[in-house]
Amino acid sequence: MTTPTAVLARIRLNLSSRAVNRDLRDATEMHRTLMKLVPDDLGDSARMRSGLLYRLDVTENATTLLVQASAALTAERLPADYGEIEVKDLGPVFAALRHGLGVRYRIAVNPAKRERLPLEAKNKRGSVVPLSGPDADQWWTRRATEAGLQLKTLLPTPLDPARRRGGPPLRHSLVRYDGTATVTDPLALTTAILSGIGRGKPYGAGLLTLAPATAA
Repeated sequence: MTTPTAVLARIRLNLSSRAVNRDLRDATEMHRTLMKLVPDDLGDSARMRSGLLYRLDVTENATTLLVQASAALTAERLPADYGEIEVKDLGPVFAALRHGLGVRYRIAVNPAKRERLPLEAKNKRGSVVPLSGPDADQWWTRRATEAGLQLKTLLPTPLDPARRRGGPPLRHSLVRYDGTATVTDPLALTTAILSGIGRGKPYGAGLLTLAPATAA
C-alpha cells in the first residue's frame, strides 16, 4: 500500500492575540481561520477535500491547536501573532502501523445517535442526540473497533462545547478520550486518521493522534 500524504501542524497559541481570542470564542471563526491554511482552489466541500481536522488541547502550561490536512498547509496565511507553529509529515506514522502495535491515543469526539421515530413517521429522520457517560464510552469503543483499534484503556474528559457568536448554539457535545490500544487493522486505522471519526469535524472533533505506547 502506498503511504498516504498528510501533515500535522502543532500551533502553540498566543493567548495575547486578538485573532486567537476571537477564534476561541467562536467556532465558526476558528474554522474560517484554519481554512486559510489550505489551497483556495478546492471548490465545494473544501474542508473534506483538504482533509482538514483540528483539535484544541489545553494544559496548565499551554493552549495548543493541532491541525491535520492531506493538502499542503501555508502557515504564513495565519495572523502574524497567532502562535508558534511546527509542521511534521505523518508518513512515518502511517508506515509504522502494523497489526499488534501498542499505541497511546487521544481524540476529541462528538458522540451522538439519531433518535428512532415511530413506524408511522415515514420518510422522516429523527433528531441527532448527544451522548454522555457510559453511552458515550460505548459509542467510542464501537467506533474505535471499526477504526482498527482494540482499546485497552480509556479516560473520558468532557469538554466545553464549541461556541458560536451571533447564531443558534451548536447542538453537540465534545468528549476527549485518552488511553492505550492495540492496532488490529492498519488500513482501517489509516483511513480513520485521514478522514476523522464521528460528527462535528468543522468544530474541533474527530482528529485522532497516536504515539508509541512505550513513549515517555
